[in-house]
Amino acid sequence: MNSPLRKKLLGLLFVFFLCVLSQAVQPMQSYASLPDEVQVFAGRQTDVRLAVPAASSAVVDRPDIVGLDQQSALKVTRQMPLHLHPQQTGHAKLTLKLWGKIPVKTVNVKVIPDLRVVPGGQTIGVKVKSAGILVVGHHLVRSGADERKSPGEAAGIKLGDLITHMDGKRLDGVSGVAEAVELAGKQSKGIDVVLKRGDETIKTKLTPAYDAEDKAWRLGLYIRDSAAGVGTLTFYAPDQGVYGALGHVITDMNTQTSIVVGSGQIVQSNVTSIAKSETGDPGEKRAHFLKESKILGNIERNTAFGIFGKMSQNPEHSLYKQGIPVAFSHEVKEGPAEILTVVEGQQVERFAIDIVHVADQSEPATKGLVLRITDPKLIDKTGGIVQGMSGSPIVQNGKLIGAVTHVFVNDPKSGYGCFIEWMLQDAGVMMKKEQSKNLKAG
Repeated sequence: MNSPLRKKLLGLLFVFFLCVLSQAVQPMQSYASLPDEVQVFAGRQTDVRLAVPAASSAVVDRPDIVGLDQQSALKVTRQMPLHLHPQQTGHAKLTLKLWGKIPVKTVNVKVIPDLRVVPGGQTIGVKVKSAGILVVGHHLVRSGADERKSPGEAAGIKLGDLITHMDGKRLDGVSGVAEAVELAGKQSKGIDVVLKRGDETIKTKLTPAYDAEDKAWRLGLYIRDSAAGVGTLTFYAPDQGVYGALGHVITDMNTQTSIVVGSGQIVQSNVTSIAKSETGDPGEKRAHFLKESKILGNIERNTAFGIFGKMSQNPEHSLYKQGIPVAFSHEVKEGPAEILTVVEGQQVERFAIDIVHVADQSEPATKGLVLRITDPKLIDKTGGIVQGMSGSPIVQNGKLIGAVTHVFVNDPKSGYGCFIEWMLQDAGVMMKKEQSKNLKAG
């Protein structure tokens, strides 16, 4: 064989090899992006869609824990879900094989006990006290004819800081601040301050200034220790005696920083009127706390997915007397669903929606769903999603799947929702994946 022909054949073989390699590498990379763990409930058949890049098959090492529908296991595709039959609690390994032969991905399947919670929908009054005093602004103190300063700003204290201690004493609210400031001012000494800025703990010294106009000692800070508002109860978990509500974090209206809960309560609330949503204006539920409002529960945590605490019984006006199944994020589908909420008085009602987008979330993240209000009655009453509706539970195919969280300001009939899975984790009803891994390792 002459040299030019040999070179030509070698070149063709090299191109062929690169084509084969690229075809093999792309599926391998796609398999690596598949989840490492899938959670399912015992005794409840679950369809899991895996975005496999090529024709595959599936096998499990513990069919006594998780069974597979034989036909679907032989051919796993993007379009065809894998039918899992969880038999009992435990762990099994599901192995995906490329072209039915080459093992390329192992997914841990965790079967947990069946879980049912009672959907809410009730409008609630929220009263929360921060774990310290929140700095919401600076102001100048006039200590002389031309001298104006903010002692707080001079001490490096910023908006959104949470002051937790003054001279070694823990602050439960603003009530004890004035006395400490006056004492330090008269003694001409600074106050040792401990504050939280995000995850950071900072110590500084704050020296009060005498306000010549008010004839009082001042810090040059605007502070707040509490917040109140209206939202919607998402669920009550009777077996654990806890609840979840709102679906999003409570932030301070001035600084937009999340409030660190010191204490708080949720109480019965009554919707008196609705300011309808319009493009550019999200509207709101107008509600008031009832006289001698019944306390429904306490507030222990304020997270990215709402507020959580203890609750001893299913609140009044619930549409459900018993718990219903909950869905994992991978079970949620685009299509019809309903929300539960109050638009008048205390009566919870059902309203039709469409879920138009479902995000692929294997870890907790906000904005898991995009939903659109389709119910003519709700649109006529509210114009779409309004403030105070956040936390309204979303039910699909008889399962609680999530909660309404935000409205699209330029399209008030549409908005975001979060998956119920993440709310249940923050409530302590479901174990988080890191906790599960630590228990297995132990």
